[in-house]
Parts: sequence; structure tokens; C-alpha cells
Amino acid sequence: MSSNRRDFLKKSAIASLAVALPSVSLKASTGLSSGKINKPIVLSTWDFGLQANEAAWKVLSNGGKALDAVETGVRVVENDPKERSVGYGGRPDRDGRVTLDACIMDDNYNIGSVAFLEHIKNPISVARAVMEKTPHVMLVGEGALTFALSQGFKKENLLTPESEKEWKEWLKKSEYHPPVNIENHDTIGMIALDAHGNLSGACTTSGLAYKMNGRVGDSPIIGAALFVDNEVGAATATGHGEEVIRTVGTHLVVELMRQGKKPEQACREAVERIVEITKKRGKNLRDIQVGFIAINKNGEYGAYCIQDGFSFAVYDEKGNRMQKSDFAFV
Repeated sequence: MSSNRRDFLKKSAIASLAVALPSVSLKASTGLSSGKINKPIVLSTWDFGLQANEAAWKVLSNGGKALDAVETGVRVVENDPKERSVGYGGRPDRDGRVTLDACIMDDNYNIGSVAFLEHIKNPISVARAVMEKTPHVMLVGEGALTFALSQGFKKENLLTPESEKEWKEWLKKSEYHPPVNIENHDTIGMIALDAHGNLSGACTTSGLAYKMNGRVGDSPIIGAALFVDNEVGAATATGHGEEVIRTVGTHLVVELMRQGKKPEQACREAVERIVEITKKRGKNLRDIQVGFIAINKNGEYGAYCIQDGFSFAVYDEKGNRMQKSDFAFV
């Protein structure tokens, strides 16, 4: 065989191999590396995140999906009557009604949400059913309840004797001034990266204690309390939902990560945006707390909040632990 013939065949084989193998490219706009992630991680808000993380980690450590992990994790808190700001046992509105909000988002922009839902212990699972079994992304009130019952969820009384007693005591003065950093008005938000390199998130709450009947905060709103972009990262929020909605907070955090910011820096810039807007509106920052947690596609994580006191739970190969967020001011 001539040398020209051999060279021709060699070049043809190399060209064929190049076509057969998928190219691996980096999206410059994200500032993140691509490829399979083999080290799962889950983050969740506040001290009750520890028990939620335990349940989520059982899914992640067995090669399960981030979507299943976050649903499993937050359900633990929803089902705990001692946790008074989420699900069963949550403090009611000023009319004595326990109304729940939740949303969930997977790695492929699938989303589901419920708001002003009563009588159902696990709104996060109803939100997932909305995502997977309806053409919609959000159901509210009676419509959400009707749908939940059609899917086999059980109608229950969510107002525990302890929460009812506190509500009746509150009625004596009816003073509405939600304090910061007390888990009577906060969510559990959870975000996770699984061993397949995919992200998902969930957020669920009973909302502000003694809120006006019909009030809905940020927790069921994609882009406010929760946002996931599987090419970039995920973020969730906690605190005063009205302020998170005002800035579409978690979407902002993810977009800042897309620009190359590390998770903590992205959370910080989103908090600083809220601080700036609050000052322009002439409101007292001492009355407001907002905290963000975020994970990027590399499994790096971070958090930031307005004022001291926000804690979050992290579970990765190093174990399950609490961490305290940096903050804008004391």
C-alpha cells in the first residue's frame, strides 16, 4: 500500500472518530465547568434543615435524583407538628386558617406550585403532582384542594392544639409585627445536586403567622423563592417574602452565577439589591430579614442575608452540619 494511501486512510479514520465522539464545550457565559458531577450535596434553610437533609441524603447517597431528594427532605418538616412555620402545625392566619404554599423545580425547567392550599399535609407533593400531571404550573385555593383530593391526598385538620392556643392568645391584642430570625414566618427551602450532575429545588411554608387571609408570599413563586438552571446553579430564599418577590430574588442569584459569580457573592449582591430598594422605599431594614442559599453546577455553595441570625444546613461527603450565613449588618 502506498504511503499516500495510508495517510489518506489515517486521516479519514481520525475524522470519523471526531464525528462519532460528542464534543465537550464550556459555556463561557456561566463561568462554570461542564461534565458529570460525582459528589452530591444538599442545602436547606434554618435549623430544621438538618433533619430534612438527613432524609434527602438517603436518596442522594444511593444515586437517586435531586428532585426526589428535595421532595423527600422537605416533607419531613411538613409532617412535623413541632415546626410551626411549615405544613402540619404551622401557625394560622388571623382568621385561624392554616394555608400552605409550596413550589418545586427540576433540572429541565419543569415546575409545579400550589398556593393558599388548606387541609393537605404535604403541599410540596401536591406541587409536584401539578408539575407532572397537569398542563399548568400553579393551582391555588379550592382548585388546588380539589386537585389534591383527586390525586389521593387525604383531607386533614392542620391546626394543632398548640397553634390554636397561640392564635387565640394573639387575638387578644392582634398586633402584627413579624420578628426577624424567629422561625414563625419562615420556609424550608432546599436545593440539591445529585451524582448525575443534575439540580433540583423545593420550597414549602405555612407563611407569615397571623397574616391576612389570602396572603401569599414568595414561597410558591418560581424565580422568587426558588429557581433552578441546570447549566448554572440553583438558589432558594427565606424570610420576608414580599421583599424577595420585589426583586425576583432567586432568579437574580442564578443570573449572577451565570455571569461567573461564586454562590456566596451572588447571594450577597442579591441581598444588597434588596437593601438598596428598601432604603429607597423608606422602610426600616431592622424589620426585614431575607436570606439566600445557592449551589452552582460545580457543587460550590454559599449564603448571605440582610442581618445576623440566618443559619442553613449542608450535607455533602463531609457530613451534615449547620453553618451561619454572613450578613450585611448587625
